[in-house]
Amino acid sequence: MGRVFLVRHAQASFLEPDYDKLSATGEAQARVLGEYWARHKVTLDRVLTGPRVRHRDTEKAVRETFTKNGLKSPEPVVFDEFDEFQGDVVLEKSLPQLALSDPHIRDLHAAVRNANSPAQRHRNFQKLFETVITMWVRAELMVDGVESWEDFIARVNRGLSRFLSAAGKNETSAIYTSGGPVAVSVQRALHLSPQDTLEVAWMPRNCSYSEFVFSGDRFTLSTFNSFQHLGDPALLTYR
Repeated sequence: MGRVFLVRHAQASFLEPDYDKLSATGEAQARVLGEYWARHKVTLDRVLTGPRVRHRDTEKAVRETFTKNGLKSPEPVVFDEFDEFQGDVVLEKSLPQLALSDPHIRDLHAAVRNANSPAQRHRNFQKLFETVITMWVRAELMVDGVESWEDFIARVNRGLSRFLSAAGKNETSAIYTSGGPVAVSVQRALHLSPQDTLEVAWMPRNCSYSEFVFSGDRFTLSTFNSFQHLGDPALLTYR
């Protein structure tokens, strides 16, 4: 059987002008993952990434760590299918009207603006984000010009099918992506509903990995959201 590790990208620059780059913590997380895999003699036959800078830079840091430890990692191939869903666009387009019409959303938005610390601001933003995205997934909120949740799931599944169709026998591979595509992979393995898939998307920590095994039409979840390599509590982040 083959196996593939789906890695959620290391911490990006959350709430900064350019989110799509690794933070200093994210760079450290990726190096730690590389060191952990190197110690456990993980060899990779294929490597894929999503198209975002945070995906590609997480992979790059792991590959550079492999090289320092005398191990090789294949050059990555970018699959656009492993891009994240457009949650940031959903929030940006819908928030102004929701803040006027929905008292709960208005209170959540005010809590973000009035947070007393970066950590509190992060927590309050996540509550706001999850609330709005859940409304969108449940079709309680329509946003024009944005790929739907169902279309996102279908797109990631196309990428998984493309990846699996080219897989060699007993290969070990890694795909560096975001929490949404990791959740869709879990959905594929466990036959989850679209709503349950969203709940899974909130769970993976930065630079955690989920392992799947596959053979023929079988695609099975082996390990979900593994982060034992991130032993330092300062490296345990969701955002």
